[in-house]
Amino acid sequence: MTSNFISFIHRDRIVEIKNPDPNETLLNYIRTKLKKTGTKEGCAEGGCGACTVVLGELKNNDINYKAINSCITLLPTLEGKQLILIEDLISKDGGLHPVQEAMVKCHGSQCGFCTPGFVMALFSMFKKYSNFKDDIIKDSIAGNLCRCTGYKPIIKAAKSLQNQNKIDHFSKNLKNIIKLLKKIDNKSIEIYKNEKKYFAPRYVQELKKIIKKNINTNFLSGGTDLSLNITKERKDINSIVYMNSISELNYIKNNNKYIEIGASTPLVDLEHYIQKYYPDFTKILKRYGSPQIRNVGTVAGNIATASPIGDCLPLLLSLNAQVILQDAKKTKVLFLDSFFINYRKTKINKGQFIHSIRIPLFEKNTFKAYKVSKRFDDDISSICAAFNLEIINNKIESVRIAYGGMAETPKRAIFCEKVLLKSSINEDIVNKAKEALEKDFKPISDMRASGLYRMEVAKNLLEKCCVEIKEKKTISIYV
Repeated sequence: MTSNFISFIHRDRIVEIKNPDPNETLLNYIRTKLKKTGTKEGCAEGGCGACTVVLGELKNNDINYKAINSCITLLPTLEGKQLILIEDLISKDGGLHPVQEAMVKCHGSQCGFCTPGFVMALFSMFKKYSNFKDDIIKDSIAGNLCRCTGYKPIIKAAKSLQNQNKIDHFSKNLKNIIKLLKKIDNKSIEIYKNEKKYFAPRYVQELKKIIKKNINTNFLSGGTDLSLNITKERKDINSIVYMNSISELNYIKNNNKYIEIGASTPLVDLEHYIQKYYPDFTKILKRYGSPQIRNVGTVAGNIATASPIGDCLPLLLSLNAQVILQDAKKTKVLFLDSFFINYRKTKINKGQFIHSIRIPLFEKNTFKAYKVSKRFDDDISSICAAFNLEIINNKIESVRIAYGGMAETPKRAIFCEKVLLKSSINEDIVNKAKEALEKDFKPISDMRASGLYRMEVAKNLLEKCCVEIKEKKTISIYV
């Protein structure tokens, strides 16, 4: 069944909106239509967390609570979800939620502008975890910026929640919300308004039909890149297909040779799964963006965007990943090596979409990845590097090295690899490999780093990798 209205849950009831503007952000709807102004606009690009709200999604007969950035979330994607705002945390008798109480008692608010976003991020943590360890608290608020530098009382408030009763009015009303979510039809969405089109198909076959008729459509997953056309460039996006509505593309499979990730699988699911196989991949994903970003962003979106500083891309290149493309009739499998053509240009043709990504499992190899950025959490890379080496009897038998931020596309360091191949790790070989990087890359200078800085750091990361392998320990300046 296809519909031109969206349905979602807010304040214990089903809300329906007929023909919403496909380009309207959730934040704009909250502030101008619902007249709830606790949710703030700070950056309009998903970087500060002032606009954080929480969505409840039905999963295995339970509700999965996710913090998201409402400033880059398009209103139609609210279909089938529960919307929770800062104003909704107060109970019907006027009592504060335990998270709000903790912020008050620990003096977690200063100027107050960022406070609603912090509260919602902590509320998501409160509902998701049973134990609030330091790393969980830090990660939960990594996407929220306080310009008054008031993090200590906020962290103190988060820690105090450890001893709080986890029963709140949301858990008391859980069965009713699950019942309401189940009542919403599992429908596909087609919206036509003001010469703009929005599609949210439920199945791949629907997707193929839509693409065939709308050859120039834009694919939307987390909106971390596409939505900025609306919020920052003030442009209209005339045709959108929402990929995250297709549950059959939300999966992770493992056949012992490779991991296959569906195109609509959120990064937060991948980071938990892949840690067993490639711990450094998870470390990079933790720094890829905030929970608000990782809850909705996808690897497929990162690949399709083809940014030279996309954090997943050098990792996937070093692991010799493949991308599976589909159109109305056929499937095509490409190695990522040949996928990127030019700056933000790929081999995806009109009428094609990314179905999934395959990451080979190198059980005997050493995989290391590093990210360098101005801010440790939730920041765009100056440089990202990944190293995949097979070492037998102290000799490098195979090697794949890739960098992001060093060229107009994510790129392998071919000359560097040739120096290292069939060699032992020693000072002379490492120095020659570092020199070879100058043949591989001619990095530019921009607002994030100079070309000279990038080259020096790229060499240092190569040396760091080799030293860590040789000395069999991790070297880190972070505490």
